[in-house]
Order: sequence, then C-alpha cells, then structure tokens
Amino acid sequence: MNAADLRLPVDVPSTALFTDRYELTMLQAALRAGTADRRSVFEVFTRRLPEGRRYGVVAGTGRVLDAVENFRFDSGVLDFLAAQRIVDEPTLAWLADYRFRGDIRGYPEGEVYFPGSPILRVEGTFAEAVLLETVILSILNHDSAVAAAASRMAVAAGDRPLIEMGARRTHELAAVAASRAAYVGGFTSTSDLAAGFRYSIPTVGTSAHAFTLLHDSERDAFTAQVDSLGGGTTLLVDTYDVTEAVRTAVEIAGPELGAVRIDSGDLLLLAHRVRQQLDDLGATKTKIVVTSDLDEYAIASLAAAPVDAYGVGTQLVTGSGHPTCSMVYKLVARADQAGADAPLRPVAKKSMGGKTSIGGRKWAARRPDAAGVAEAEVVGTGPVPAELADHQLIVELVRGGEVVAREPLDAVRDRHAAARAGLPLSATQLSRGEPVLPTEYL
Repeated sequence: MNAADLRLPVDVPSTALFTDRYELTMLQAALRAGTADRRSVFEVFTRRLPEGRRYGVVAGTGRVLDAVENFRFDSGVLDFLAAQRIVDEPTLAWLADYRFRGDIRGYPEGEVYFPGSPILRVEGTFAEAVLLETVILSILNHDSAVAAAASRMAVAAGDRPLIEMGARRTHELAAVAASRAAYVGGFTSTSDLAAGFRYSIPTVGTSAHAFTLLHDSERDAFTAQVDSLGGGTTLLVDTYDVTEAVRTAVEIAGPELGAVRIDSGDLLLLAHRVRQQLDDLGATKTKIVVTSDLDEYAIASLAAAPVDAYGVGTQLVTGSGHPTCSMVYKLVARADQAGADAPLRPVAKKSMGGKTSIGGRKWAARRPDAAGVAEAEVVGTGPVPAELADHQLIVELVRGGEVVAREPLDAVRDRHAAARAGLPLSATQLSRGEPVLPTEYL
C-alpha cells in the first residue's frame, strides 16, 4: 500500500472549517436571494510574481484535490456553526448535504506560471464553488511559495542533492506540506518523518550537536554513532574544532566514512580545508554536507566549493523571503439563472489600486519559438488559435465532483524539471528581474 493511502494521523476529518466566515454568510444570503444555484466560474491567478522572481511554480494541487474531497459538514461542524449562530437553519440544512459536484481544471502540478495565468478554474453553482475559496488559496499560496524557493535553490545547486530540513522552523502541519512542495521544486530528501510517511519522500538524518555534547568527548560521540549506524554515516564535525574532528572521524570510521557535515563558520573556506584534509587522510570518497541558514544565494556562492550536498531549513519553508504568492480566487463568469446549461457571461472586478481582473472563462497556452523554447504565456477567452492547440496548459482535475487526475509525486517533480528546462535560460538567473515570459491576452 502506498504510504499516502494510510493517511497520517495529523490529517483532519474535514476541511470544511478551513475557511473564512464570510464564505458561509455569502452562501446564506445567496440562498435567500435565490442566486445560489447560478452556474459560476471562479479562477485562481496572481497579478504579479514576488518582486524579482522570473517564474512561479504550481504546487499543492494534489493537496487541493484531497481538501475538496474532505470538504464535508459533519455533525460536529454543523453543531459549531449552529451554536455560534454563524448561519441560519436553512443554510445548515443545505450544508449538511454539501458535496462539491462541479468541475475543476487547471495547470498540472509542477508546471510554471506567470502573472495572469489561470492556475485553477472551479466551475459549479455559486454556492458550491464559493465555499472552496479559502482552503484552495491557503494551500496553493503556501505550497507554491515553497516550491518556487526550492526550484531556485535546485538551480543554484546544480547536480548536488538538496535536503529539506525546515520542520523546526514552521508549524508542524505546514512542515509536512513544505517538505512535499520542496520535493516538487527539486529537493531530493527530507528530515521530516511525517512527510516521509505521508508522501513517501526519502528521509535522511543522523545526529545533532546535542549528541556530541552528551558524551565525554567528541571521540566517544563519533564512536557511538559509528557503532550504531555504521561507517557510512554522516558525522557532524563543527561542535568544537573542525580540523581535529575530521581527523578523529576518519580514525574511527576509516577512509570509507560516508560524509561529514559542517553547520557553521565560513562554509566556503571550511569546505576547501576539509576536502584537502579528507583527501590527505585517504578518505577521498567521503562527502561534505553543508547546512547553516542557506538560501539560493548562499548555495550559488558555494558552486565552486567541494560540497556534495546542501541542507536547507528556514529560508526554504518561508519561501526565501516570499512566504506567499498573492494568488486570488475571483468570479470571472456566471449565469443569470440556475441550470447547468444556462449561458455564462463574463464578470470582472473594476476598482482602483491595481486590483482589477479580466472576466471570462480562460484558456492558456505557452507559445514556443522556432527552437522550441517558450517565448510567451498566452491567455484568452475566445477560440484557441490553431497554432496554440497543441501547447495548451490547462488539464482536467475534477469532473462532476470526482477527482480524475491524481498522480505520483515523482511525476509532478519530473514535470517541474521539464517545465523549467523549457524556459529561456534567463529564467535560472538569481539576479532580480522581470518575469521571463510576457503574458499576452487574446
């Protein structure tokens, strides 16, 4: 059985209260007004990328599908809503039978996106679709921010593996989601066992400074670890004196020592010194792992250093300075009456301050140049031009309330690598710049 099927104990039985109160008060008012059953189309998009970023990464779609399936108002939830007088009795009765029975389409998880990209499209009655706004945005904004940071770090790391180790720097449930998003973005493993259990992400980890400090000497600590975990383990060498620790580590584990980890100091200088020392001691195959508040810029600065792997925590799980993607969920089309076949008409918010939106149900395609490299993100509401028919981005995710697009996390990870590789080379520059593709509207 796949670990994801087992369900981690921290999963909640219902996602229905992962929402804002006004979703329910809008529902009540719409039911009373007779407009709740109007066919409606909501879209998720962002008006801009975080400052300086060249592309965004769609992550969390798989978790969105789980959340939609688990969006149920059970007796405990209904009792809470009644006790708090959040909605009236007719609305409670309507919620008791709630199931999302509409359709969801969007960019496949792992794909890249740009300002205006219709990342997700939710279609159903106004009542059933409006309730999903908060939980969808909560998941996509968080996971996509982490995945974007992870992608930039993966670019900076090149072929060197990245270890996600940020569980202690964020909420315990967010840590599991962050580990999943980091894997999508290009990380290879996690220190978080909950993420390993829930999503089958490879887990790694050996010891911290506390283990060394527990023992009477560093030699005793290394001996205990090697006796327990074998010579292929990773020994932490910067608790006291790095040079002495490396010498002791090789004496105890032998030249087949798996790796040493450096968690402080001038990582560039120490990596060169440790590599030379390891080689002089005959431990030529022993790897060097570096940690210590790394971000994509620190990783890039170590590109010429003899480093074999990076461990990243705080900067990763906080989106490396951009913990949200500012995605929004807007009504873009609706019918004038109830009925699945009622014709739709575009609607859009018109306001000051750059918060306008474009009405109409949209399609999206990525136009390639003659060399096959993407040159524009094209978004439209009318017919899809023939030359873009084979380059459309939106796929079916939910049909008639049933999820139709679950996929292994490794497939999502591979998709992101391919999508990023299809962008212009400037997409991988870490310097600040505009989105690497313009968004064109038809």
